[in-house]
This record gives sequence, C-alpha cells and structure tokens, in this order.
Amino acid sequence: MSVITPEIVKEHGFTEDEYQMVLDILGHEPNINELGIFSVMWSEHCSYKSSKKWLKTLPTEAPWVICGPGENAGIIDVGDNHAIVFKMESHNHPSYIEPYQGAATGVGGIMRDVFTMGARPIANLNALRFGVPEHEKTRHLVHGVVEGIGGYGNCMGVPTVAGECEFHTSYDGNILVNAMCVGLAQADNIFYCAAAGIGNPVVYVGSKTGRDGIHGATMASAEFTEDSEEKRPTVQVGDPFTEKLLLEACLELMQTDAIVAIQDMGAAGLTSSSFEMASQGGVGIDMNLDNVPQREENMTPYEMMLSESQERMLMVLKPGKEEMAKAIFEKWELDFAVIGELTDTGRMRLFHRGEQVADLPIDPLAEASPEYDRPWVETPQRAPLTPADVAAPDDIMDALKRLVSGPNGCSKRWIWEQYDHMVMADTTGLGRPGGDAAMVRIHGTDKALALTSDVTPRYCLADPVEGGRQAVAETYRNITATGAKPMAITDNMNFGNPERPEIMGQFVGAVKGIGEACEALDYPVVSGNVSLYNETNGQGIMPTPTIGGVGLIQDVDHAVGMGFVGQGESIVLIGETTGHMGCSQYLAEIEGRDVNDLGPAPHVDLELERKTGDFVRDHILGGLITACHDLSDGGLAVGVAEMAMKSGLGADIKDLSGELPLHAWLFGEDQARYLVTTTAPDRLIQAAEAAGLTATNIGMVQGQDLTIEGAGRISVKGLTDAHEGWMPEYMAHPDFE
Repeated sequence: MSVITPEIVKEHGFTEDEYQMVLDILGHEPNINELGIFSVMWSEHCSYKSSKKWLKTLPTEAPWVICGPGENAGIIDVGDNHAIVFKMESHNHPSYIEPYQGAATGVGGIMRDVFTMGARPIANLNALRFGVPEHEKTRHLVHGVVEGIGGYGNCMGVPTVAGECEFHTSYDGNILVNAMCVGLAQADNIFYCAAAGIGNPVVYVGSKTGRDGIHGATMASAEFTEDSEEKRPTVQVGDPFTEKLLLEACLELMQTDAIVAIQDMGAAGLTSSSFEMASQGGVGIDMNLDNVPQREENMTPYEMMLSESQERMLMVLKPGKEEMAKAIFEKWELDFAVIGELTDTGRMRLFHRGEQVADLPIDPLAEASPEYDRPWVETPQRAPLTPADVAAPDDIMDALKRLVSGPNGCSKRWIWEQYDHMVMADTTGLGRPGGDAAMVRIHGTDKALALTSDVTPRYCLADPVEGGRQAVAETYRNITATGAKPMAITDNMNFGNPERPEIMGQFVGAVKGIGEACEALDYPVVSGNVSLYNETNGQGIMPTPTIGGVGLIQDVDHAVGMGFVGQGESIVLIGETTGHMGCSQYLAEIEGRDVNDLGPAPHVDLELERKTGDFVRDHILGGLITACHDLSDGGLAVGVAEMAMKSGLGADIKDLSGELPLHAWLFGEDQARYLVTTTAPDRLIQAAEAAGLTATNIGMVQGQDLTIEGAGRISVKGLTDAHEGWMPEYMAHPDFE
C-alpha cells in the first residue's frame, strides 16, 4: 500500500481540516483505497458540501409529488397510475475537455437516473451555454456537444424535444451542458435505492469496468486551469447501444418481484452507488472486488471503486432470485455478477485477492460529509434605468432583424434537426422544437406533458433573487402558453467558485428567488443538481440556475401553439408594459453593452404571474385563445416576430406606446406578459379586466409582412431567412466538411 503523504492528500482535494476529519472518523491513517473513497464521496459534486444548507430551504412538497429530492430523480403523479420521473444534471467540465463523450455520457447518465426508478425515458431536453462565437474553441465545442447529445439520444430511441443554446464570453473557458430526462412509470411500481435484507446479494449489471472516468467527480469539483487538457483520462466513454440493452433488461426485471433496491453507477461509480444504497437502508456491505467484471487487466481496488465507466447498475436482489435475474441480463448480452452481500455492520468492507483492502464506516461518508456555511455577500443593487435613458435605434425594424438573427436570438434548428425529436411517435405537432414548450403525449392517452428549460443569466448576474424568480416564472409561462398546468421543476445550479463570497452570494440569492417563485406558483422542486467551480483561471461564468419545468394537459387536442393561426385574428397583449429596458436583450445585442452595464433586472411579481397564468390557461382550454406566446427576451417586438415566423403569416401592429418611447414599448422586458390571438377580442379583454388584468388589442394577423406603426415594415420571409441563417452559416466551416 502507498504511504499517504501530504502531497497525496492535497491531490485528492482535501483541505487540512477535512483530512483531520477523515483521521478522526477512522481513528487511523487511511490506505490509498480508503483515501480515494473519501475523496470522491466528499467532493463537491457528490456531497454538495457548499450548497446543501441552502437547498434544504426549497419547497419540495405538493399533493402530486411522489418523491422529492434525495433519490435518483423526482417523481410526480399525473393520474391514471401514471408517474412522471425527471431530473436535470450537468456534464460541464467533461464536455469542455472532450465535447462528444462529455455530452454523450451526460445524456446517458441522466437517462439511467430515470430508468433506475422504473421509468421508461420518453423525452430528453438540454440547455447549452458556449463562449462567444469568435472564440477559437467555440465552433469545435458546439459541434462535438451537439453530435454527442444527438448520437446518444438517437441511438437510445428517446426523442430530444426541447432546450436552449446561448453564447457569452463568460463561458469561453467553461461551457455548460445541462441534460434533462423525463420518464414514464407506473405509480404503483417505483424503485428506490435503499438497500434492505441482511444477507441479500449485491449484484453488478451492465458494462464491464474500465479505467475511464477515474476521479471524474473530483475534477467536476474544481475550477479549470491551464492544464485542464491533461484531464482527458477523467472523461467517461459512453456506449448508447449497451445502455439501450441495459434499459430493456432492467425494465424486464422490474416486472418481477426480484429487486429490493437499485442504483445507477454515476459520479464516483461503484463507490457512490454502494455507499448511498447502504446508507439509505442503514446496512453494511461486504464486497468482493475479484467478482467485478473488468475490461482491463490488473485493475486495482482503487481503480475499480473510482471508475466512472458507463452503462452500469448496482442492485440488491431477494435471495434465490439471482439465477432468474442472471438469465435476463445474459439474454440481453450484459454482464451479471454477484459482488457482495448486505451485512448488519454499518460498514463497507472491500476484499481483493483474499485480502481486506478497505474497511470504512458508511454513514460518515454518505451523510456526515463536511457542510459549509460559506461566507457570502449580497449582490449590490444596480442603479435604476428609465426608458428615457436608452437611445432609440436608427431603424427599429433593422434592430428587430438583428435581434432575431444574432447568435442568441437566431433559430437553433441546426441543433435540433440533429436530434430525433419524433421517435416513439408521441411528440405532438404543436409540441415540436422551436416553440415555448415541447409537448409529448402520454402514450395511448389524450394526456400530454409540456416540457421546457429556461434561465436568463444576465438577469441572475444583475440580481440573483430576481433572476432566480424569473427563471422559474419563465418555465411556468412557457408551459402555460400551451394550455398545460405547470406541475414541478428540476434545477441545475451552475455557478463559479463558492469560496469567493460574491459567487456564494449569487448562489444564495438564486436559491432564495427560486424558492419564492416555486412557493408562490405552487410549482415545487423535486430534483436537481449543483455544479460549482465553473470557472477558468479565476474567471467565473455568469450565474446560470437552469430550470427544467414539467406540466400536464388533460386533453392535448385543447393545446395551442405559438404560431399565428388565421388571417384576420386579433392580437392581444395580456399584461402590463412599463418599458423595462434594464438587462434587456436590446441593450446587450443592439447597444452592445457589457453584461455588467445593463442596468437592473426586471421585477417579477409572483402573485401577478400566477393570476395571469391561470387566466391565460383557462381561456386556452376554453377555446377563446387560438395561439399563445409568452414574452421574454426581446420583448413585444421579438414576440410578435416569433409568432409570425412560426406561421409564415404577417401582422399589423398599432403604436400603443403612449408616453413610452416606441423602442421601449417594443423591446422592454416586463414580466408576466403573454401575446395571444383570438377571434373574439372584446370578450377576451372584458374577461381579463374582470379578472383584474390588463389586456390590449394591439393589432391583427394580416398578409405576409410584419408592419409596426411608426417603425416600418419587413417581410416575414426576409425575417425568417435571417432568423434561420446564422447558425448553419456559422457551423458551415472547413473543419467539419
């Protein structure tokens, strides 16, 4: 065994105080296997030591929540014995180092989180953030990440139905790849990870263990430096065809009564899965590493326990069920091995070649990891910015065209056309990529799920509390705009180094805002992921708390899309417009202001969000609203343009700016607003006023041009060509021919 030197301790990511805790728990110096296990279990990525104090404040319960945070994924009840299992997780660091495999294994890992609970994955989403387009690595990273996501999801036969992609210089050295999976299970047949039954066999299934991904969890818990390229060996390698076999084998076994507990081997592999199962069940495990299926020769206990090889599961079976289970996995051409048994010791004992190579108490590693109340400072409030403070563009229609055709406002069709979004045949016509939310039918029923992900990092940088509220409210509006009822969220908290008080303050503020919004909107958090240390050489990303939302519509035939439906229909703006220009896309893209010079984020009135959302949803389901689109980036003008481009139909918009500058009325980003079309505008407006809401008839669907009174005219086809053109042109590069 290696002698544990201070250098080895430091290489494993321990502070002096943390290593002293290890010594206190063990009562002796650890061997290298024990040190490695402590290292990954106490890494930020696995233990959430900087964030769990704050995550505990989030609202996680509702009558329809079956399982909240703490398991592999969250679960909600949508009736008729249907349970929806979902979670979002990051694979940021691996995707920067090796974009194809990093993104692919991120998708594979999140799907295992879902099907380990007994759910068949029915939809994938992703939220991507890259550096500026002109950065030397950006095009390469976009290409690899998109290919990795598409390659894995398509091979698994799971549709990738929605997502987002933005570019900003803060992600130049640290991209974000957040993958979300949604699965369908029987509410009365859900599987959990708590091991039970002393003497029960612990079984390894799936792919063989190799040396890929060792210390991946530790790498994900540190910021990048100049030598990050040398970390390629810590990136896992995925095989979607094997995962497809693993999915089918697990679901087949789940139709029997053989499984007591099941856990996928994700971050920290065999270590985290075994410790979490034992800790949840209050038991111990004796494990014989000689029985672990290995694809490389002479693997050490350290390597086997820390490997993050993909497509592997750990199970506890009922005694006597081993042969039946083995037959299923061998039929699917997968490895099956009994590698241990449950004990009443509360300890993890590892054996290799006849020797005991580790003996560790389980709960101190799984539950008693360090918990930090890190110092934090509140993000300073920015000075107010009035509409009069923002100069008008020389040409409003040209500004609009630039907003919808730039890197952040353009169509991301180039991305989603590489994903199979129609496989399984349950993605609805209105719910295909490019709308407010994807819609996926619950197979064989009239019900459908509305799925979306969103966050506006520039809002979160300016005001983490308002930014957190807005991210939740934006997904709430996206789902509502289809006619679906928002049910629950998953979150992916992407931040910089929490040891810097200003970064920790961003995290604390965002959690506060998310919690307030979830509480007010009756929209609980059921799962999530924290990704910290997203920075390179001390330069952090913008705070990016991505929110994934799931909603339900009982009859998908009542859903609406965002595209205009018919000539002559009225366009009604629901919600109050003050022309809030702070943190607007207009300032960022048209004026080209630095992200720190955008003014304050818009205020999110949560009571108004709920009241407006309920009104819009009721009148979609009641048939009074024929199309609906929530307003966000780019404000009213971009919202109208997107509805026009989606349909190919034009619109005449009246100048109802009143005392506001016209450009502030058009490009302001006030919240709690929707654009809708209707054949009965007076009736809709009267209903809105009766509900205490502002509703204004701002124009009509008409012709093939978009005309804005006082601003000019542009053909919808010309706008669409510009909107669709940027991404393919950018990616049409000699590197990829």
